[in-house]
Amino acid sequence: MPLKVANNLTELIGNTPVVLIPSLSRLTDCEIYLKCENLNPGGSIKDRAALQMVLDALEEGKLKKGMTIVEGTAGNTGIGLAIVAKAFGLGLLAVMPSDQAKEKERMIALHGGELKLVEACAFSNPNHFYHTARRIAEENPREFWWVNQFENLSNFKAHYSRTGPEIFEQMQGQLDCLVASAGTGGTIAGSSVYLKEKIPNIKVFLVDPEGSGMCSYIHTGKFEKTGSSLTEGIGIMRLVANFQKAKIDDAFTLSDQDVVMISQYVRDQDGIVLGSSSALNVAGALKVAVCHGPKKRILTFNCDLGERSYSKLYNSDYLKTRHLDITLTDVQPLIAKYSEDQKPKIAKPTQPTPSYH
Repeated sequence: MPLKVANNLTELIGNTPVVLIPSLSRLTDCEIYLKCENLNPGGSIKDRAALQMVLDALEEGKLKKGMTIVEGTAGNTGIGLAIVAKAFGLGLLAVMPSDQAKEKERMIALHGGELKLVEACAFSNPNHFYHTARRIAEENPREFWWVNQFENLSNFKAHYSRTGPEIFEQMQGQLDCLVASAGTGGTIAGSSVYLKEKIPNIKVFLVDPEGSGMCSYIHTGKFEKTGSSLTEGIGIMRLVANFQKAKIDDAFTLSDQDVVMISQYVRDQDGIVLGSSSALNVAGALKVAVCHGPKKRILTFNCDLGERSYSKLYNSDYLKTRHLDITLTDVQPLIAKYSEDQKPKIAKPTQPTPSYH
């Protein structure tokens, strides 16, 4: 069958392949799969939400020709929005904290987006990138449309209507566990709701970086955190509309050292180069395989292009500043550590999570 010719880049978003991670699958006697969201045209899973949010805003009349899209972003959503904006003849202003990977800044500019850098600060600070983007739109409502990806349920819709169905079809309905980190929560929410409708026995695990309070919220109903993380764009300290809809069975936190070790291991063993959030996902999938295997089929997400983490995750000088050791590449001690952990108890979600209609 001949391949379909796309009319613009937005038609290439989605329908990403799934690949087995051979090394970790052999070690755990499970099947650990990656959904390759790094193969979207903007290089990340955020392309999906960017497209759906813009399409819905255009249909609803909130976004009109001649307006500029404005959004606060850690990078990947900004890149996705820059591509979608160009396809629809719109402008983009991305507001981004200045401590994110420089690779992401360059990609937003390369795709024609305007970039406004602000000082990295706490969410409570009015100069936080989220509040800055909102304020720009509120002060110029005829010129700017604010995406608001955390509260905009078109984000959830993108993954309920497309990502979840793709996974179900690709795995032929045979999947035991879904593992994912969360930033806005759109991916884990949309995918988990759809997959639990289709595969009632599937278990969904949230893997959280240090410095995020999502794991704490799942277990206690309170956002509490310890430490910080080199991962970007994932983990938050407040309940947002997209994450509130997620159907999560359990959650756990993993360290940056786990992220570094996994990124080195799968690169060396499988030729798979992961970004920091993807490496956290894969470490989470490994933990689930060790604690809940063997003979489980587990899927997680390769969220973005690994080279976007080059200046941090693969930079030994940077890792030393965070007291992380890039030479620890033997995954067996990590497996031993996970196997010693008490098997996570399946927890009830702390909030009701209605299905999308």
